[in-house]
Amino acid sequence: MNANTILSYLSQYGVIFIFVIVFLEYLNLPGLPAGIIMPLSGVWISRGEMNFPFVLILSVIAGVIGSWVLYFLGFYGGNLLLDKYTTKFPKHKKYIEEKLEYLRGKGHIGVFISRLIPVARTIIAIPAGVLKMNFLKYTIYSACGIFIWNGVFISAGYILGEGIFKYIT
Repeated sequence: MNANTILSYLSQYGVIFIFVIVFLEYLNLPGLPAGIIMPLSGVWISRGEMNFPFVLILSVIAGVIGSWVLYFLGFYGGNLLLDKYTTKFPKHKKYIEEKLEYLRGKGHIGVFISRLIPVARTIIAIPAGVLKMNFLKYTIYSACGIFIWNGVFISAGYILGEGIFKYIT
């Protein structure tokens, strides 16, 4: 899928498209990475088709809701879920074990920091749930990290505007 197609979807479906893509990404499902969608959302905003704060807040809400799903899967599924997940994705086993140890040591600040690291930012919800971290604190620290991550990518597209669009098409 090229940038023109994505911008066409943004124009046609607007914020619903952004919400669904970000939600699915934070569920750790394959698809269009938000690292592409976010800058193109910024381009879309720079064209005057949408409001920057609204898109940013919407993307944070979508990310938080997607993260909640994985958090509760970890919370209620615990080790059984991790065993099934790591059987299906054996390369992630060591990484998830490292994240569990990291969260045990860093706590909620570890959630925040993980939200700023590629790959870790979408996987961290499961270990946080397994460790039964305080849900409200988990949500606040996640939302702050998601806000920064999404804000940087949307801002890049907004600031670079058409220049980035010409580069990726």
